[in-house]
Amino acid sequence: MSLPIQFFSEDTSFILKNKIVIRKWLNTAILEEKKTPWYINFIFCSDNYLFELNKTYLRHETLTDILTFPYQEEKEVISGDIFISIDRVRENAIEFEQDFEKELLRVMIHGILHLIGYLDHGKKEKKIMTAREDYFLEKISLVN
Repeated sequence: MSLPIQFFSEDTSFILKNKIVIRKWLNTAILEEKKTPWYINFIFCSDNYLFELNKTYLRHETLTDILTFPYQEEKEVISGDIFISIDRVRENAIEFEQDFEKELLRVMIHGILHLIGYLDHGKKEKKIMTAREDYFLEKISLVN
């Protein structure tokens, strides 16, 4: 039995809808990747909040949509904090002509995939990451 994935907000009034369906979808993705979910926190925040984290912890002075901080010590278990800028997700949804909810789900599964061990630094890694995101996005309707 997995511990619940938790959702929090910092410096934003955003409240995630459909938490039960999304939690089940994320857990299903983790288990399908042959990992065990442990404490996983999604923290929805503003651009400013995430910018400060990015500057403080990664020494990057850029806006980003997501920062993932893994805490697991075992390869089979995933645990960590996933910070998501709601401002950036909204802007990206417009830029990529996507529905906000779909863009948010993409960023959420992206964070989970990072905890699992997927990287997206090079062209090949990005292609694999995007393929996994697409695969799991197609499955969300199967778990509700």
